[in-house]
Formats: sequence, structure tokens, C-alpha cells
Amino acid sequence: MTAADARSTPSTMRDAAPARPRWQVLLIRPETMTFILLVLGVIAGSLLSPFFLDIEYILSSFTLYAEFSIVALVLTMVIIAGEIDLSPAANMALSACVFAWLQQAGLPIPLAIVVGLCSGLLMGALNAYFVIGLQLPSIIVTIGTLTLYRGLAQVIAGDKSIRVPDWFIGIDKIMIAGIPLPVVIFAILAVILGLVLGGTIYGRQIYQIGTNEVAARHAGIRSARIKLSLFLLIGLVAAAAGIMTASRLGSVRYDLGLGGELQMVLMAMLGGTYIFGGRGTILGTFLAAWLLVIVSTGMIVANVLPATQLCVLGVLLIVSIIATNFIYSRTQR
Repeated sequence: MTAADARSTPSTMRDAAPARPRWQVLLIRPETMTFILLVLGVIAGSLLSPFFLDIEYILSSFTLYAEFSIVALVLTMVIIAGEIDLSPAANMALSACVFAWLQQAGLPIPLAIVVGLCSGLLMGALNAYFVIGLQLPSIIVTIGTLTLYRGLAQVIAGDKSIRVPDWFIGIDKIMIAGIPLPVVIFAILAVILGLVLGGTIYGRQIYQIGTNEVAARHAGIRSARIKLSLFLLIGLVAAAAGIMTASRLGSVRYDLGLGGELQMVLMAMLGGTYIFGGRGTILGTFLAAWLLVIVSTGMIVANVLPATQLCVLGVLLIVSIIATNFIYSRTQR
């Protein structure tokens, strides 16, 4: 470049930082960190127990977390859109209690399932009304509805378990090509949502809303409608997950899925979803779900106390949020 060309080049172009090499871009992505942790987790788990090298054992262990993992995929989209929903685990419990109570009262199982799913949609719609219609903070709203839904579940079920029919039990025992059905459902949903989020106009609009909702509205994006669809979707998926849990456990209690909020949020955060919205991927949450299964199963094999396990998950959540913020701050330089 000649001196004349240099003078004619705009200053913004001369001052712009050179593009990062592709390998460096991939290396600093949150999904890469999650994948590395997953590999390290498998290695550490194999040292604790030889069963970690058995794919059947890993798949069987994953069925214990499959329902939370399925809901976490949709929660990822909600967080990317700039909102959060802490009520899906309570939604699971209430939907499952509605389903189990109705089938025990004599309603045919298919109809009881439909009513249970509709109750999940209604809970999602209620959250959306408070967040979108009344413009209340989603974290405050869903903390409130979390308590409400869990309380209603206890009103329906009491302190007893509601048994489901024997033929309905055992969704985790159904195999497709040697893979438990809940794992297959999780993988298929991850692929579908990954394609929707990464390859459609709807998915790009979710990112734009989470990045700057005001600018998105000025660009003609119907943010209220998109957020409504996300709250309805997570309500429906949570209800389906609750009914799946009823099939796996064989009975339903009001405390079904208790503490699942932490695990769902942890999966999204470990996968690199930005807590303030605008960034994240389904792939990251998919990998984080497997990582959480490996870590949790490893602690069980090592006879770690449940209280200690909860502390470890809390530390992981804090570390994942700090790491994600650090990575995204670096990429903005």
C-alpha cells in the first residue's frame, strides 16, 4: 500500500483490529470450554469407576436427568431472548399431579395426558401475561409462580403418592436402537431447536430481541409475540417432561422435580448461554447436559453426600456465569 492509499483509507479501517484466526475463534467459544470439561469429566469418572467406560451405563445414568435436560433446551431459548423462567420444575410437578389425579379418577389415560399438557400451556401463558402483559421482571414473576405451582401440586396430591397404571410405567426402559427413549427424545429435540435457533428467521429474531429489544421492535420484530411463543413452548415441554417423569418413577408426588430449577439453569449457563440474553446455543446446552450427568454420576459413585453435591452444583453455576461473562467480554474487544 502506497502512502497515498494509506492517507485515502478511512481511519476506522486503519484502526480496526485484524480478524482473529479461525482456530482462536473456536477455542474461545463457550461450547469449546464445555466440551473440554466433558472430556475431563469422563476421564475423571473412569478413574472412579470402570463403568464410566460402558456406554450403556452412561445412557442409563442420563435417563435420570433426561426430563430436566429436555426442558433446559427450551430454557436456553428463553434466556437468549432476554428473559428467564424458574418455574418449569414446579410446572412439571403440577402437570404430573393433574395427569395422575385425573387418571386415578377414571379419566382415560390419553385424555388425562392432554389435560396435563394443556395445564402446562396454561402455566406458560400465565407467566407470559405477567412478564409481557404487565411488564414485570421475569425472574420475580417465575419465583412467585414457582411457589404457586408447587403449592397447587400439593393441594392436588397432598402428602401421598399417586400411582399410575403399571402398563404406563417404564419410559426409560423403552429402547430405540439400544438407546433409551428419553435420550432419543432429548437428542431429536436438540437437533430441531438447534436448527430453528441457528438457521431460521425466527431464531435470529430471538437473538436480536435478547441483544436489544428496543432496537428489535424498531426493526419490526414482534418481540411480544415471540416471547409469548417461548413461554408457551417451555410450559408445554415442562408438562410433557413431568408426565415422562411420572412414567419413569411409576408414581407422582407434589415434590416431583424439586430443585430442578438449579440443574436446568446450570445446563444453560455451562453451555455458554449469556445470562443477560443475546448469546448462547443449543449445542452448548446439549454438551452441558451430558457434562452435568457425568459430574453428578461421578459424585454418586464417589459416595459424595447429597448436600455436598448441591454445593458443587452451586459452585459450577457461579463459575460458569463468571467464565461466560469473561469469554464474551474478550470476544467484544
